[in-house]
Amino acid sequence: MNPLLAQFKTVRGLDDGPLCPHVPAYITQLQTQGYQPQTILKHLWLFAHFNRWLKRTDRGLRNLNEKTIKRFLRHQCAQRKRQLEEGGALYGLLNLLRKARVVPEAEKVPTTPAERLANQYQCYLLKERGCSAHTLENYGRHVNRFINERFGSGPIRRSQLRAQDVIAFVQSGAHQLSRGHASQRVTALRSFMQFLHYRGHTTTNLAAAVPAVAHWRMTGLPRHLSSKSVQKVLDSCDQTTAFGRRNYVILLLMARLGLRGGEIINLQLEDLDWETAQLTIHSKKSRSWTRLPMPGDVGKAVARYLRFDRPRCSSRDVFVRMVAPYQRLSRANVIAKLTQTALKRAGVECMRTGSHVFRHSLATEMLHRGASLEEIGQVLRHKNPDTTAIYAKVDLDALRRLAIVWPGGVQ
Repeated sequence: MNPLLAQFKTVRGLDDGPLCPHVPAYITQLQTQGYQPQTILKHLWLFAHFNRWLKRTDRGLRNLNEKTIKRFLRHQCAQRKRQLEEGGALYGLLNLLRKARVVPEAEKVPTTPAERLANQYQCYLLKERGCSAHTLENYGRHVNRFINERFGSGPIRRSQLRAQDVIAFVQSGAHQLSRGHASQRVTALRSFMQFLHYRGHTTTNLAAAVPAVAHWRMTGLPRHLSSKSVQKVLDSCDQTTAFGRRNYVILLLMARLGLRGGEIINLQLEDLDWETAQLTIHSKKSRSWTRLPMPGDVGKAVARYLRFDRPRCSSRDVFVRMVAPYQRLSRANVIAKLTQTALKRAGVECMRTGSHVFRHSLATEMLHRGASLEEIGQVLRHKNPDTTAIYAKVDLDALRRLAIVWPGGVQ
């Protein structure tokens, strides 16, 4: 029998009380998530303290909620750091009890009119437009800000919306955003204005009033690294540690296959086909999938990571946290931060430090080795050939042959 399960009742304060029957399930959950025994024992001593407090104040599980936990922490914990650490453990226990339907569900906080309108818009995108969760998150961020700035927490009078309100919102934030984020904001705002008109909230479709963001196609060059710089970044990874080896595999997938950050996070163990040396890439952006060959060095690095470094856990994600709880990496910006750290550690300077710099570097290197734009588009999984066309600008030798002779003989 599990020693922790056998001895938890010997902990003073857990021999009796409202929490006692539910502690074994919590211990099992922590062990599944990879927590060490000493950490679990710390949680048990905290629960014992909390259990005694519940008995002393005559509070049963039917009254257990976030407010109860905050009251306990406020009276029992003097140091803020300790309060935050212990609060996380108690909230985890509360979630487990709610899943078991031992305590009531969380109280629904009354929403403001602005929040209700934002929820209606998101339901419209999901159910009537068939948008992905990725689109809901991106559009919702801009629309929520517009609603809150225009109406605040007060009543929403949709009929009072004017074109000037829409224009002022776009102009006020345009200089603070990148071109991509500014374009995303106006697209989201047009969608929201179409929703209001579609539902009859406005008599005029204000989507036409949303200003356009200046965007001249292919005016710049793709930011990329030389093949030597890419190898320098890979060599800078500390492969004497599990963290370093995991990060090396992630960087290698970006450098050799041009994977996006989101595609790496979405990789599942089932996506690795070792018999055919292929992996399946799921694109969250287009909700499609593609099979790519797995180069030898990539396959060896992934196999070594899975065999020796990946924590043993129930998650089917290829890349998980290296410390408990062992679960998938939270967001794609984790990959972006990893890239920035690797570039800085290697002493490689680049105007673009996100994960896409490896996609651009891979495409540029393929072009220099004689690959066609069509082949590059297939590797990078571009749906529109025009997306790949920008890489023609980095083939300077081919462009020189097309250049018109300048008067005086200079080309």
